[in-house]
Amino acid sequence: MPTPSPRSLDAWLKQLDKQLLPVPADCHQRVCRALGDSRRSLRYIADLMQGSPALALRVLREANRQTGALGEPAESLENAIGRLGLQRTEELLHRQPTLPAEDIPRALRQVQLISQHASQQANGLFAGRLARLWQEIHWGSLLFLAPVWTLLAAQPELFDQWEQRVLIEGEPASRVEQELLGVPLLQLCLALAEHWRLPEWVVQGYRLLTQDRRLLIKALHIARDNEHPLHQQQLLDAEPQLRRWLTQPGNTIVLANGLALSAHQAWSSPHSLRWQRLTGLYLQLPLHEVQQQIHQQAAQSARQHAVSGLWHPAEALLWPSGALHLRVPAQATGAPPPPKVTEVDEWRHLCTQLLAQPSAFHNLEQLGSAAGQALQACGLQRVLLLMADRSHSRLRALYHAGLDQSATGLLLEPQHSQVLRRLLKEPGQLRLTPGNFAQFSALLPGALKLLFPSEHLVFRSLVCNGRVALLLVVDRQGSPFSEANLQAFGKTAQCIERALASFAKRTP
Repeated sequence: MPTPSPRSLDAWLKQLDKQLLPVPADCHQRVCRALGDSRRSLRYIADLMQGSPALALRVLREANRQTGALGEPAESLENAIGRLGLQRTEELLHRQPTLPAEDIPRALRQVQLISQHASQQANGLFAGRLARLWQEIHWGSLLFLAPVWTLLAAQPELFDQWEQRVLIEGEPASRVEQELLGVPLLQLCLALAEHWRLPEWVVQGYRLLTQDRRLLIKALHIARDNEHPLHQQQLLDAEPQLRRWLTQPGNTIVLANGLALSAHQAWSSPHSLRWQRLTGLYLQLPLHEVQQQIHQQAAQSARQHAVSGLWHPAEALLWPSGALHLRVPAQATGAPPPPKVTEVDEWRHLCTQLLAQPSAFHNLEQLGSAAGQALQACGLQRVLLLMADRSHSRLRALYHAGLDQSATGLLLEPQHSQVLRRLLKEPGQLRLTPGNFAQFSALLPGALKLLFPSEHLVFRSLVCNGRVALLLVVDRQGSPFSEANLQAFGKTAQCIERALASFAKRTP
């Protein structure tokens, strides 16, 4: 008969303090070899340990436990290893349970991936501006969710239940946490952070979220007016205490984890936008610049940390706008996607195929077919892909969909069309609307106008090895393009261009 879950703060602390976190066996072996190699520096060993956040937590907790309540807690892993010594650190690691990565509970691996994403956001957004404090920023952001790691190592089913009820069904998080745990989750995290003597910024962050939300709420209200920075500054000048609090460097780890956690749900959710605007207020940057930077850091995190079977928010940056909020809960929980996102699922699969390294295609016809299908899956009903010859004297149809059969074997001579010549000369995009259709219609080949009887068209040329190789022509069966349609088309075109580059590098 299973042991009932704790229902009080003291009972949870007692159970979780004894809980050991499993470590991926391959990472454990690499760290142990490095510890036994006298040529390796503490910095190198600490960097290697980041591959398993559980190892970093174990070493930091042990170093701070030995220091005692009167000593300053170690703020970085390098400092913690120095306090313990290499031999003691190695002995500690040998007592840590190891498992093949795929056997570690998915919920634990998923939240540790969120922590690694948060650490990348903190490093990219803040560490360069506060270079003297980069270690505190890095390790504080990585370890901020460490209490949750231990909770999910003990009871991994809690994560799926929380995602299902909060992210998918929309129940209030506080009510769900009370029912599942018997105590508020943030209070439990604060108690564990204090008990383990985690870095001071981690403790301060949980105190802010549990005991002193007044300043945070005031800052969030000011951050909403991101389009008027002068007015924001006037509001901050009127409240010196709020201004001083906002600029504290310790807030960076709360911001980074807020960004990473909210992106796990959806980049465009109100919760995510609140953290993006607050980050903009902290950095004194407009929202669009903040979003550009956090998207770049998410992509960098995915390159370093993403693994099969876990959800990384950077994947959603490739999807059409408007589909993101439908996808994340299904991906995160492992539940089958709802029927209304079948096309998005197909679009994502095709883009993944296009981005494969090395190229998954044996010939251009295969690549063109996948590219055309991806364009259709993102909502474009009529699609034509034209391949340019080396001299740019001819364009031939590589793929078409939704068009008359006359598109098969279509050949165009660009010298007769000023629009085609311009698009072949350098990469570019031309969008036709009723407002400019009369201006450009006379410059288009008659064969194209017959295939696309529409005043709403988009042309785009794609480069391979420094020259335009492919021309895309798409429309929505004569309907206007929405902003979401254009974003989806742009992202798909980028995937096709990368597929062309990979195909050109393939080994025959």
